[in-house]
Amino acid sequence: MHKYFLAGCMSVLSLTHLAIAVAETDDEIADAAPKAAFMVPLAERSLLTDVVAIPTAGFAAVGERGHILLSADGRQWQQAQVPVQALLTSVYFVDADYGWAVGHDATILHTQDGGKSWQIQQFLPQLDKPLMDVYFFDRQRGMAIGAYGMYYTTQDGGDSWHKAFYLALASEEDQEFLAELAETDPESYLLERESVLPHFNRLMVQGDEILMVGEAGFVAVSQDGGENWQRLENFYNGSLFDVHRTKQGSLLVAGLRGNVFRSTDDGESWQDISLPQSATLNSIFEDEQGQLFLTGNAGTLLLSSDDGQTFRDLSQTDGRAILNGLPLAGQLVLVTETGVRLTSISKSE
Repeated sequence: MHKYFLAGCMSVLSLTHLAIAVAETDDEIADAAPKAAFMVPLAERSLLTDVVAIPTAGFAAVGERGHILLSADGRQWQQAQVPVQALLTSVYFVDADYGWAVGHDATILHTQDGGKSWQIQQFLPQLDKPLMDVYFFDRQRGMAIGAYGMYYTTQDGGDSWHKAFYLALASEEDQEFLAELAETDPESYLLERESVLPHFNRLMVQGDEILMVGEAGFVAVSQDGGENWQRLENFYNGSLFDVHRTKQGSLLVAGLRGNVFRSTDDGESWQDISLPQSATLNSIFEDEQGQLFLTGNAGTLLLSSDDGQTFRDLSQTDGRAILNGLPLAGQLVLVTETGVRLTSISKSE
């Protein structure tokens, strides 16, 4: 029997940035071959984890059991044919045709027709690790990150994916330990470096700048498209699940137990932002007017009109977890544990 639950505390073996743990049946674990997602009549009411705009072509959402949904207007959704049943955690389109989705079993899927059909580029159930986010700079250069420090890159549109390791993403203590081990015991070095990195949860990319957040207050920045990284000094010990640079240039990070931090000096210092809710926060996004939204567990939906300094409570009364969202003509398209929801945000609010 499948079990889905929203957890305030995260287990190492089941971490996702959505605070959702999935227990698979023995049969599914034993059978490593991918199985196509079932086409179901109410897929838009299933657990969905991410939603994005497809440039000039509508919207795409992903979620449980390999569900990928497409919409031209954010209101009517159709399920796409998908070759896996893994929980999908993130989707990204670089243009109207080329997109990628990632998820559990280190799954990476690719489409060249705007999401109508998908092909497997990577499926590694033996790893039992989820990928959490994916980004492409263009049709060729991309990256995917996930639990246990998983970090994959591609230079050929995903035809081949290569595992990457950056020593700078480890803590200072672990960097020193690994540097010594590399000299004295190269074989042990290769084994140990697999266990020293935190879970990577979310990417934010603007030009050549990449910010990445994760477990135990992890925040890192690259100014050259991921070629080199700098790990920022820890300011919080809990997991962070999203990062966003606002239109005014401030940085926001959000995570466990309603913790939100704001920086106006590119991460040199952080201010703890007081919120009217304490539920785990899953995502941050912004509309064209510069209004910021936080979504989270227990129906949490918060709005800021002052660049993230204060937030108002617009939480949903049904208490269902909201995993992500995006603005749409004065409304919000939200993906939740019970599917897609279109929510109006009136000017009076």
